Amino acid sequence: MTSTNGSREPCKLTSKGQATRARILEHAAELIYTNGVHATNNEQLRRAAGVSGSQLNHYFPTKESLVLAVIAWQAERVLTFHRGERFAHFDNLDALRAWADFYVGYERAYQEGCSLGSLASEIIKTDLDVHDELASAFDQWRDIFRDGIERMQQVGRISPEADPPRLATLLLAAFQGGMLLSQVARDIAPLKDALQTAIDHVQTFATSPDAGVIAPGTGGGVHEAAERLDREGVGGGQGQLLSR
Repeated sequence: MTSTNGSREPCKLTSKGQATRARILEHAAELIYTNGVHATNNEQLRRAAGVSGSQLNHYFPTKESLVLAVIAWQAERVLTFHRGERFAHFDNLDALRAWADFYVGYERAYQEGCSLGSLASEIIKTDLDVHDELASAFDQWRDIFRDGIERMQQVGRISPEADPPRLATLLLAAFQGGMLLSQVARDIAPLKDALQTAIDHVQTFATSPDAGVIAPGTGGGVHEAAERLDREGVGGGQGQLLSR
C-alpha cells in the first residue's frame, strides 16, 4: 500500500535492521489489539520486542509514526493474502465461495476476528491523524473484489447490469459485519450467513447457472487450495488469520 511520511520504512536498512523493524511492528500490532492504543506504551513495546529505547525511537520517533506503520504492515499482510493465487483473483463464484469457506472453516475465526478490522475499530477512537490510511487500506481490499467482479463481467460470467463497486462493498461489509457478530456471539454462524447471503446476491447476476463456476481442471485448484489451508491450519495469535 502507499506509504506516508509517518509509515515509510527508513532508507538503506540492513537485513538486521529490517528484521528489527518488522519485529517491533508485529509486537506493536499485538499490544494495540490487546490493550488499545492509549494503553500501549514504549516500555511495554520495548520489552515485548526486545529492543532498546534508542532503537524504538530510531525507527518510530512518535506514536503516530508507529501507528501509521502498524496500519501499513497489517494492511499489506491482508492484501497480499487476498491477492494470492489461492483464490484465483476472485474472478468466479467458486473463488468467492472458497474464500468464504476458508474463514467459516477456521475454528478460531470468531475468537480472533479480522486483524485489520479490529485494528481499525481501536484506532478510529483516538485523535491520531490516521483515518486516511485506514480508509486507503479498506479501499484497496474492496478493490480486489471489484476487480474480480469486473473480470467476471468481461468474460461473460455475470451480467453487465451488475455494479462491481457496490457488490465489492457488499462482500467486504458482509465479512466485517459477520465477523463482528460472530465474535459477539462466539459462534461462526453470523459470518457464515452474511457471506453466503452476499455471494448469493452476486450469483443473481450470473448469466447462466454455471457461469461463475470453473470447469474441473481449469481453475488453478481453488477448492484444493482451500482444503490444503484447512489441513495446514492457521497459526495462532492475533493478526495471523488474514496474514497467511
